[in-house]
Amino acid sequence: MSYLTEAQKKELAATAKAIVAPGKGILAADESTGTIGKRFSTIGVENVEENRRLYRQLLFTSDKEEMPKYISGVILFHETFFQKADNGTPFVKVLQERGIVPGIKVDKGVVKLLGTDDETTTQGLDGLAERCKEYYEGGARFAKWRCVLKIGGGRPTELAVNENANVLARYASICQMNGLCPIVEPEILTDGDHDLQACIEASERTLAAVYKALSDHHVFLEGTLLKPNMVLPGVDCTKKFTPEDVALATITTFQRHLPVAVPGVTFLSGGQSEIVATTHLNAINKYEAVKPWGLTFSYGRALQASVLQAWRGKPENVKAAQEVFIHRARCNGLAALGKYEGEESAGAAAKSLFVKDHQY
Repeated sequence: MSYLTEAQKKELAATAKAIVAPGKGILAADESTGTIGKRFSTIGVENVEENRRLYRQLLFTSDKEEMPKYISGVILFHETFFQKADNGTPFVKVLQERGIVPGIKVDKGVVKLLGTDDETTTQGLDGLAERCKEYYEGGARFAKWRCVLKIGGGRPTELAVNENANVLARYASICQMNGLCPIVEPEILTDGDHDLQACIEASERTLAAVYKALSDHHVFLEGTLLKPNMVLPGVDCTKKFTPEDVALATITTFQRHLPVAVPGVTFLSGGQSEIVATTHLNAINKYEAVKPWGLTFSYGRALQASVLQAWRGKPENVKAAQEVFIHRARCNGLAALGKYEGEESAGAAAKSLFVKDHQY
C-alpha cells in the first residue's frame, strides 16, 4: 500500500535532490531566540527582534550571484519565517528569488527521559501536521527536527535510541504527508572523553534504529535527507585522530546502515571550528569508497561564527560580514566536492565552537 501519491513522491524527491546538488549545502539559520541571544552576547548585540531580523537579512541578502553557487537551502526559525527584508520582501521570497530552498525547524526542543542519566527525547509532534501545512503554504519545502543522544556511562541506552528513532519517524511521516521533505537529525554529541570507536558503535546503533523506524512508518526514503554527526571522538579524548580517520569511520558507518535510497547527507558541524568542520567534510568527500549519497553540509555555527565577529551589529560592517559568509560558504562548497585546499587559520574560523550539552 502506498501512502503518498506519485506527485507527492516526485516533489519530495526533487526537493531532496536539489538540496544535495554537487558543491552546495545548507545554511542552518534556525537558532531559537535564546540561542541567538547567546551568539549576540559575544559581540555585544542586544537580543531583540529587530536585531535578529537585521542579522538574518545580512545572511539572506548576501551576493545574489555567489550565494546560490554554494547554498542550496536555508533552515529558518519560526519567527524568521514570517519576517521581511527592509524593502518589504518576505525572507522566504528573498531566498526563492535566489533559487534557494526555504526550510523550517519544526521541533520544540528536548525534554528529559525519566529514569535515564540525563538522556532526552524531542517534543513537538502535537499539532505538527497543522504547522507543516502552514509552512508549506508559506513557501517552505523541507523541515528539520533534531534529536540528541549522548555517549558515556552506558549511553546511549536502548530506551533513548529507540524513543528518538520513533519520534524522528513520526515527524518524517507527518512532514511528507504535508509536502515537506524531512531532514532526519539524530545528533550524537561530542561531549565526553570517548574515542572514535565508541562513536562508531553509538552511531551504528542509532542509524540502524532510525532506519528501522523510518521503514516501519512507511517513510519514503527518496524524499528524505539525513543530518548526522560526523563520527568523531569526544572533545576531551586525549588520543588524536586525523581527518582521514574521521572519514573512514564516518563512511564505513554509513555503508553499514544508511540505505542507498537516501539521496544525501547534510552533516551538522557539532561545535567543530569552522576550519575543522570544513576540513573533515573535505576528507569525507575525498575518501575513495562506495558513496552513493551526496555528502554535504548543514552548518549553523560553522558558517556564522566569523560572520558575527565581522558584523558586531554595526550597519557599516554588513558588506564585510557578507563577504566573510560567502567565503565560508565557498570553502564548504569546495569541501562538498573534495576540492578544499585549506586556508589561513586565523581569527574566528580557527576557534572551537563547542558548547557543552548544546541546545538550539
